[in-house]
Amino acid sequence: MSLQAYKTAATRAETPREAEYRLFGQVTRALVHASTADASDIATRIDALDWNRRLWSTLATDCSNPDNQMDKNLRASIISISLFVGRHSSAVMRGEDDFEALIDINKMIMQGLAGAPAQAA
Repeated sequence: MSLQAYKTAATRAETPREAEYRLFGQVTRALVHASTADASDIATRIDALDWNRRLWSTLATDCSNPDNQMDKNLRASIISISLFVGRHSSAVMRGEDDFEALIDINKMIMQGLAGAPAQAA
C-alpha cells in the first residue's frame, strides 16, 4: 500500500503555482472552518489563524529576498498584505474582528493563481 502511495505521489507533478493554489486552498478552508467554530473552540481558531499568518510571513520573507525575480511592486504588495494579515489576525484573536477579510484576501489570491478573471467590485 505505501509503495503505491509513493508511486502516486512521485508521478504527480505540480507547478509552483499549483502548489501555492493548493496550499492557499487548505489554509482558507481552515479559516472558513474556524470562522464557524464555536467561540469557545479557541484551539481551532488559533491554529487556523496561525497557519495563515505563517503562510503570509513565508511569502513576505521570500519577497524581501533581493534575489527574488518577481516585480518589485508585486513583492511590496505581498509584504504589505502580510503585515495586514498579521495585524488583522491579532484583532481576530482578541475578538475585535472576524475572519472574513482574511478569507477574502486568500480567495482573491487563489483567483489570481488560477488565472480567473477578477470579479467586478
